[in-house]
Amino acid sequence: MMKYLRIIRNYFFYCGIEKDEYNAIKKDAYISNFEVWRILHFLMAAFFGALYICSLRFSILKSNSLLYLLAFVYSVIGIVLLFKLKKDSIIAQLLIYLSISLLFLFGCLISVNKPDIPAVAFIAFLIITPMFMIDKPFFMAIELGAASTVYLLWSHGIKQYDIWRIDLGNVLIFTVVGIFLNVIDNSLRIKEFVLTREINVQKDTDELTGLKNKGAMTREINQFLSDGSMGKGLLFVMDIDKFKSINDTFGHDIGDDVLRQMGSFLDETFNSDDIIGRFGGDEFIAFIRNNDDPEAARQIADRITEEVPEKVVLENGTQKINISVGIAIYHGEENNYSELFKKADIALYDAKADPENRYRLYTES
Repeated sequence: MMKYLRIIRNYFFYCGIEKDEYNAIKKDAYISNFEVWRILHFLMAAFFGALYICSLRFSILKSNSLLYLLAFVYSVIGIVLLFKLKKDSIIAQLLIYLSISLLFLFGCLISVNKPDIPAVAFIAFLIITPMFMIDKPFFMAIELGAASTVYLLWSHGIKQYDIWRIDLGNVLIFTVVGIFLNVIDNSLRIKEFVLTREINVQKDTDELTGLKNKGAMTREINQFLSDGSMGKGLLFVMDIDKFKSINDTFGHDIGDDVLRQMGSFLDETFNSDDIIGRFGGDEFIAFIRNNDDPEAARQIADRITEEVPEKVVLENGTQKINISVGIAIYHGEENNYSELFKKADIALYDAKADPENRYRLYTES
């Protein structure tokens, strides 16, 4: 029994997947909603604009001309806002829910303007709108339930009882249908996001260490550097000393184990917001966003060079593992990753040439 309750809970709260999986792809779902509803706002503007123009010419639509005009104006405002807001922002998500609510309100007004016939537009919105929204399905259940309740209470005193009774049956049925359509649609689309994310993670992950690979690091650092508002960063380039001799003396299996230990150590040393990865061979990269403090860089480098010999060890313990570190400080000057990496690599070269000081900060000569 508990198993089935958990399945139902996951479908209504997390689109049929576990909570951690849902939270991992929630941002992707918000971006998808944003892009879909930005297009829908253009379609809404075109649709309501056309209806308003037609209402000026055809008497059958004239009674709703003001509604068409207001819906057109709102759609245009929505388009403007959806070009200004960030794709994954909560405000954008709330704007989409507001648009859904106003569509339901539009359906209510259309229906009560024709009290002698059963509702059509409102029920159509109950079926259609849930298909274009990815979110926790219980949010849509609340949205549909609230809209249906408002509609039935509002129309009760306006429509003839026999017509209202037909609406009551239809609205209850199609509210439930809309909720389940949202659950099914969300679960299918969310699983696509999960699969895409797994493929992307696999593509961007270094198989040996579990850190980001060169391509993923380069892309993420370049994205950060291209954002004009982000003018601070610390790039660490790290290289295991005499790693070739470790491979030659003890074998590649031992060398791979050293690399795995180094990956685990760096993952524990840096924060989850930092970009950490294996550049290739025995070279590792770490980039700290929004920090250009030289003293902070030195403290981190001190910790790395002091702790590596203790945390990264050979199986037989006959040889200490040491690491050299080159650091470049980003002040908003470099245009891409290659320019910043080149400076850190120069500093790394200087550090390897000086056994007394295993890290160096890049300085202009």
